[in-house]
Amino acid sequence: MVPEASLVQTEAGLVPEGSGWFVVNARDARWVRREGRGDMVPLTGWSDEEAEANFREVGVNVFVLSPGEPMSMYHGESSQEDFLMLAGDAVLIIEGEERPLGAWDFVHCPPWTEHTIVGAGDRPCVVLATGGRGDEGIRYPLDEAAERHGASTEVETDSPAVAYARFPRGMPSRYRNRALP
Repeated sequence: MVPEASLVQTEAGLVPEGSGWFVVNARDARWVRREGRGDMVPLTGWSDEEAEANFREVGVNVFVLSPGEPMSMYHGESSQEDFLMLAGDAVLIIEGEERPLGAWDFVHCPPWTEHTIVGAGDRPCVVLATGGRGDEGIRYPLDEAAERHGASTEVETDSPAVAYARFPRGMPSRYRNRALP
């Protein structure tokens, strides 16, 4: 029988402690405020230690992006990623092309598909992101479309630290209602 994991209240919200199953409302969970890159709730662990403890195979995050905020720097990685637009509008930049996204659009990215999502429209968008956890790496190529949207690195790199150097580190925070549905 798999035990239930405890939920621990932190200043920023609830976080699972130990391994096991759990239920948490995303509004009550710990969020991360990422200046210039929106807010996210890392449902399957924010740190490598948290992810390794409970979520070795799959990562799940919810992102809230204001218009113009990139979810990530344009990248390709060794594991597949999938995205479901839950609300609002965004621009998908994928393999150098731009595609508009709206509520209920689903995006599948096989391993090494170069991509990112940028908030668009006149209100925040909400994106559910899932991905396999791989250890073969990530690359951040230069891309003109991503650059036009502020979602390209300044130099081609395989280092997340270099790719995100212009952004401050995300800080744990509580959920903040941004006039979402």
